[in-house]
Amino acid sequence: MERFDALIIGGGAAGLMCAVQTAWGGGSVLVIEHERVVAKKLRITGKGRCNVTNNCDPKTVLDNTVSNPRFMYSALSSFSPEDTMAFFEMLGVPLKTERGNRVFPVSDNANDIAECLINTAKQAGVKIVRENARELLIEDGRAVGVKCDNDTFFGKNIVVATGGKSYPKTGSTGDGYSFARAAGHTVTDITPSLVPMVTAQKSECAEMMGLSLRNVTLSLCEKGKDKPVYSELGEMLFTHFGVSGPLVLSASAHISDMKNGRYHLLIDLKPALDREKLDKRILRDFESSKNRDFSNSLGQLLPAKMIPVIIRRTGIDGAKKVNQLTRQERERLIDEIKSFRLDVSALRPIDEAIITRGGVDVREIEPKTMRSKKTEGLYFIGEVLDIDAYTGGFNLQLAFASAVSAAKSIMHNS
Repeated sequence: MERFDALIIGGGAAGLMCAVQTAWGGGSVLVIEHERVVAKKLRITGKGRCNVTNNCDPKTVLDNTVSNPRFMYSALSSFSPEDTMAFFEMLGVPLKTERGNRVFPVSDNANDIAECLINTAKQAGVKIVRENARELLIEDGRAVGVKCDNDTFFGKNIVVATGGKSYPKTGSTGDGYSFARAAGHTVTDITPSLVPMVTAQKSECAEMMGLSLRNVTLSLCEKGKDKPVYSELGEMLFTHFGVSGPLVLSASAHISDMKNGRYHLLIDLKPALDREKLDKRILRDFESSKNRDFSNSLGQLLPAKMIPVIIRRTGIDGAKKVNQLTRQERERLIDEIKSFRLDVSALRPIDEAIITRGGVDVREIEPKTMRSKKTEGLYFIGEVLDIDAYTGGFNLQLAFASAVSAAKSIMHNS
């Protein structure tokens, strides 16, 4: 009976990185993957381009980690974004850095990252089997194997790298949480993160569907709090159900308990202009078109799809001539431009989320090694843990760093 140094459940980003690093250290490794296509989720990340990491220092990754950043300090110190970039470029995948320090393969093809990990693993002697892991085998407080549908495998170390519950069609079915509980671990509440939002103003958003806003500031406000819980400059877009885009996805990471009416969004459409400067800009526009109707005077200031919505919100008659607008009416227009409000009624389903918020309680995991404090020889890496970050390559970096930490520990103890 073959006994591996490491049995890794899950052939995604974290699982494959752990497999490669363990095999490079001389360990025998078996990856158990239940999907026909290995690294399926990795192949669709970054809209199929794979935002593989962020070209920044470890502190910046921690600053962009929403849940339990301190837990990842040691792992990121050992395997930084610079190390991730060097790893793929050494293996023949040239990378490029784009806006926001997002790192992509030069080819803009996520398959290149996936195939690089798979081929490197195989070349290092890693075995990959297509099996559905059903149960962890635990004897005398130690993980010793994995029971699958058609076979049972044994190993000195078991690594759970099953991902979360987002994108279940790619294989992220939440099995890892069952394995964790069976091994005595606590699993925190599982909610979608980096996910679009449904708004109460659905009809208005549907009217503006497809409109992408750039260089706007989005603030997420929570009832009872003086300051926004999130505020950032960037891009977003309107959809038939509400809003999406980078700013919205990042803001969603701060929604902990989704109760209707608890959260609302404020969009500053002209963040570079304060109210006084914006008023002067509006007056200049009106001066050049004195006899125009109000509804025809905002083309230089606002996207065409937003104009009817904003006019309705101001309560100003669209047929009114701009030279007849009062100061109070201009103030109402400025209010809408500087703080366009949308009430969040729900988050989209978890199967539309980029990542999962929640997971295995990190207080029960050793941060330097990703080893379980509850069960000997058991490790948890990647998204199955209660760690999540903003968009921008940070979540994949967390996955890779946790994987390398586990691999080092496995080889140290083998």
